[in-house]
Amino acid sequence: MSNIKAIFFDQDGVIIDTEKDGHRVAFNEMFKAFGYDFQWDVDKYHQLLQISGGKERMRHYFREEGIFPDFTDEEETDLLLKLHKQKTEIFVNLIESGKLPLRTGVKRLMIEAMDKGLTLGVCTTANERSANAIARGMLHDIAFEFVLAGDVVSKKKPDPEIYLLALKKTGLNPKECIVIEDSRNGVLAAKKAGMHIVATTNIYTEDEDLSEADIVVTSLGDPEGKKGILKRADKQLEFNGVLTIEQLLKYFST
Repeated sequence: MSNIKAIFFDQDGVIIDTEKDGHRVAFNEMFKAFGYDFQWDVDKYHQLLQISGGKERMRHYFREEGIFPDFTDEEETDLLLKLHKQKTEIFVNLIESGKLPLRTGVKRLMIEAMDKGLTLGVCTTANERSANAIARGMLHDIAFEFVLAGDVVSKKKPDPEIYLLALKKTGLNPKECIVIEDSRNGVLAAKKAGMHIVATTNIYTEDEDLSEADIVVTSLGDPEGKKGILKRADKQLEFNGVLTIEQLLKYFST
């Protein structure tokens, strides 16, 4: 009998493959709108993804490139808030336009989890508005218990704070929860919180060290659509390209 009671999803790269054609595009459109002459190409954004959080990403880039050398910390923070607000507007518009489809198999797995009576939640460093545009908009028929996003925690992944907050909200034991992540930072955060972890890779994370995850697949897969590939598992897992909630409950059973 499985003791799993909840499944928590990261957003970017897990629910929607947002990074390359979503967030990166929105950042670049925002930079252009503000008259800046720099852009983030695919490789540069890959480097910046090692830093969790959009405002933190920009702060690192500005300081690394010496773009605003005379700014005080307060001036820099004010600018980052203004830039990120505009970037969020652009990103949410991309989501609402339907140009960023859900990743293969993610909604299927959510429905299966609901049918089993599991608690569902979203734990992301993405902006709260964009997180709700996906969770309460695109996935309006999924009964999420909570959406934890943006600055709800003071420390971003790989710090486990957001997952510890999820445990506090649900009153669950870490081993009663499965986390679906896509990046090393996310996997490390869930690992430090003591949870079970499934990693679904994408173009930016396929070569990252995800060895702390219990299961690593290229996607969750769909029976009538694109199938996933099993990259690693800590123990025997019969995988035919589609990862189901039944398989996860059995895999993580005590």
